[in-house]
Amino acid sequence: MSEPIAGPDRAAGVTSLRRTPQQARSRARLARVLQAAERVLIDEGVEALTTTRIAAEAKVSVGSLYQYLPDRGAIIEALAAGYFAKLEAVMDGLVEAAAERGWEDPVGVLIDAYAEIYRTEHGFRALWFGSGLTERTRAADREHKRRMADGIGRVLLALGLARDDEALRRACHAAVLAADALAQEAFRRDTDGDAALLDEAKTMLRGYLTAVTARY
Repeated sequence: MSEPIAGPDRAAGVTSLRRTPQQARSRARLARVLQAAERVLIDEGVEALTTTRIAAEAKVSVGSLYQYLPDRGAIIEALAAGYFAKLEAVMDGLVEAAAERGWEDPVGVLIDAYAEIYRTEHGFRALWFGSGLTERTRAADREHKRRMADGIGRVLLALGLARDDEALRRACHAAVLAADALAQEAFRRDTDGDAALLDEAKTMLRGYLTAVTARY
């Protein structure tokens, strides 16, 4: 398993928590619970994410778990929030790298970076490919995709390929939606990612990037 995504700091910001842990010991306990939830998610699937099962896996009482995560939906939302935070942190790093080094092929760099997350974060795949996403998680995902689109825009601005306007924001949002759909299909077909489909995604999005940047 990869390094757990939802550490104490990220866990403290999860809006689905019944209450936010204040003490270091409580934050560490919540992190342990979320790590246990991720293990169960990977090994047994979304359906196994019950409060009883997670409490047993984390070796805490159900009552202790209820203080923070009262039901399956809250567990799913907390895990999703951790994955969103990691993806957005990766995007921030890519923006910095683009500004420092410049890229000849930004589409290739971005798709390869996110394919690697799909490849290594088994919990993320298990959650997204399962059937247990809550409406609250889906709404959070829509907002997450807008933040990712903002990151794509910042990459293009750092590379001097566009200017900051509404057209750029709309184009980046469309690119994120397309890339996400293709990446999901690639990893449904093959746990390592269908290389041919990922290459097609790059070809398609390079053409789109060319069309978008030509506007400027």
